[in-house]
Amino acid sequence: MVAAFKSRSALDLASGLAGQLVDAVDASDLARPVLLLPVALSAERPAERGVNQARALARRVGTQLGIHARADVLRRPIDTPHLADLPPEQRAARMRGAFGVTPGQADRLCSRCVALVDDAMPSGATAAEVARVLLAGGARELAVWVVARTRAPAAGRPQAACGS
Repeated sequence: MVAAFKSRSALDLASGLAGQLVDAVDASDLARPVLLLPVALSAERPAERGVNQARALARRVGTQLGIHARADVLRRPIDTPHLADLPPEQRAARMRGAFGVTPGQADRLCSRCVALVDDAMPSGATAAEVARVLLAGGARELAVWVVARTRAPAAGRPQAACGS
């Protein structure tokens, strides 16, 4: 289901996938973030994919949970090549510097707990780089909310979540 959503831009699956994510969040005892941020795509990628799946998920999850979702805080000025066939360490190297906080938007992060929303996390390279950028940009805490996790976290990789 996630593969169809990701590769074929099957937006009709967005509500069901968002519902699954909401159910997982509701079942947890973690504090709620005040802001949801979808993983940003470079300017070139929407033309290739047709849609930003993370943005579609974040909007729907935000609506269901009453949390504001914003697609204008995180930016991706560098169009990284596809990472699917690379080992994790090469994925991380390719992602370095690919994201940034949109100029004029850092105040939205200031001392706040935010959640990054994405459809899948194959290696954690994207989430790790975005976490680095958002925490350096002023976020107090970061949770990563994904529909599908395709590999176990690597030893030593920090796992962050919004706590009480």
